[in-house]
Amino acid sequence: MSVSDRLTLGFDTSAAHCAAAVVSGDRILAERVEPMIKGQAERLMPMLEEVLAEAGVAWADLSAIGVGTGPGNFTGTRIAVAAARGLALALDIPAEGVTLAEAHGAGRDVIVCLPAPRGGVHACRGDEVRTTDGTLPDGWSAPLTGPAAAQVAAATGRAVVEAPSLPVSIARIAATRAAPDRPAPAPVYLRPADAAPAADVPPVILP
Repeated sequence: MSVSDRLTLGFDTSAAHCAAAVVSGDRILAERVEPMIKGQAERLMPMLEEVLAEAGVAWADLSAIGVGTGPGNFTGTRIAVAAARGLALALDIPAEGVTLAEAHGAGRDVIVCLPAPRGGVHACRGDEVRTTDGTLPDGWSAPLTGPAAAQVAAATGRAVVEAPSLPVSIARIAATRAAPDRPAPAPVYLRPADAAPAADVPPVILP
């Protein structure tokens, strides 16, 4: 099977939703996005079973798994990443982490706008991330996309372009690069957790 035809399951719980899709190349075999503030831990595995059944495939048919790694909700991101790592181990297939900036950007020259705490926005362009109240750095002239794009557009007058389906984009990106020698998926955090036991190892903070 060529990389472009890999049967890939992609999913994400890093925000107020539970989302999953099954793709094979350009074909979307099944897709589901359910808004939810809480309950992703209980809903994720049943949803994955449902999208596989809708796609007419079994777990054993999968070639790769893609998972959203944030930045987003701390607990939600960990839920999906832990599930992806466990499934990859059980199925003996690679799992690939995909950031939300990658998934919403889908290889386009855009500024991906993600919700940040206290009404802020994580503005992402390529590998550069700025946390802002809605303004943008000088020289960032690309159109906006992502769940917080409207907030930035209201402050800047910048054009907004539609983002692709999140789970579909995660699955398609994972299909192109998932491999046994790739690093295991890990959560991407842009700030420390609001509350964590002192004994916990602190999350890695991106520069």
